[in-house]
Amino acid sequence: MINIKQVVCPDCGRKCIKHGILKSGSQRWFCKHCKVAFTNKINTDSNDLKLFLKWLFSKQLQQHMPGRGRTFRRKTSKFWSIWCLPPKIEEVYDVLYFDGIYLTRKLCVLICCSKDHVLGWYVCRYENSRAWQALMDRIAPPRVVISDGGSGFAKALAKRWPTSNHQRRLFHVFDQVRRYTTSAPNTTTDKALYELEKRLSKIQSIDDAYTWIDGLLAWREEFDDFLREMTVDENGNKRATHERLLKAEAGLLRLIRDDTLFTYLTFVDITVPTTNNRLEGGVNAQLRGMLRDHRGLSLERRLKAVYWWCYEHSPRPLPVAEILKCMPTDKTIAATYRRIMRNNRPDNILPQWGDAIVWNEFHMSTEFPIYWD
Repeated sequence: MINIKQVVCPDCGRKCIKHGILKSGSQRWFCKHCKVAFTNKINTDSNDLKLFLKWLFSKQLQQHMPGRGRTFRRKTSKFWSIWCLPPKIEEVYDVLYFDGIYLTRKLCVLICCSKDHVLGWYVCRYENSRAWQALMDRIAPPRVVISDGGSGFAKALAKRWPTSNHQRRLFHVFDQVRRYTTSAPNTTTDKALYELEKRLSKIQSIDDAYTWIDGLLAWREEFDDFLREMTVDENGNKRATHERLLKAEAGLLRLIRDDTLFTYLTFVDITVPTTNNRLEGGVNAQLRGMLRDHRGLSLERRLKAVYWWCYEHSPRPLPVAEILKCMPTDKTIAATYRRIMRNNRPDNILPQWGDAIVWNEFHMSTEFPIYWD
């Protein structure tokens, strides 16, 4: 029977024998095959990573730790270099939720989640179709997608998941109309549109949807003369007097035309929600709470904290020992980038330092030569 504590050679994997003790008290081992002596150091990285994640997902402050957190920072600072990448999702889900959380004005993390897990995340400067497509590439197309209609999302959905149905978040639609009419409208036209929009969340059947659409068309017909009023600005240009109401109406008609307003009414075998509360309250709120509890982190560490949280709430996160082995770090990413640039360098790229001809080597401005060291 093989001894579980048997030390093996790190090079050839064969059994080793004891070979004396160092002055520090550490046991030395010797490999008869490789003829190499070494000490078997205890790796505590897995335990340190568990301690790091326990702190990150809690409200504990470093100043309340022994030594005001100095030992903790020394043991765990190396884990800030790890990038936890999202897994590839091949399971087909009925409903998926999409949204983005902004860490700064020019840094956004796009997130996709199911009812129980976070399935994907992608960092970008702002919401755009290419970023949404990159997020969707690693996830199998679902039956229904719930979103608030962020910039470029519809275009990305048409390219990557053309067979998936899209349901807009009804509260977000209501919020957009309220932005134009305000929550305390003054004119009769504003009040009528605001009351019509408040009935949107109470629609429970296809007949109710058709009735609501007829109400929107009747609103336009009733106040058509009012909405056609024009105003001449200080430059002599004509523009619509009630431009905000026209924008609200155009937005609603576009959603109806794109079949993204009442998608939840067309499914009978599954329940399609009309809100994004699973992502807004279940993911984004917890991410903001985590960043608030550990406020003071740099932007890069805030981003990696979001990555850690999303990965640990993915369907099947790896054990900490496997994470340390397979997840990329800042150092490995930089080395990979340098290798790619070195192997695939275009011919017309600008020369770098040391690989271009120096003009002074062939044209001396004085009778004395100038040499570059």
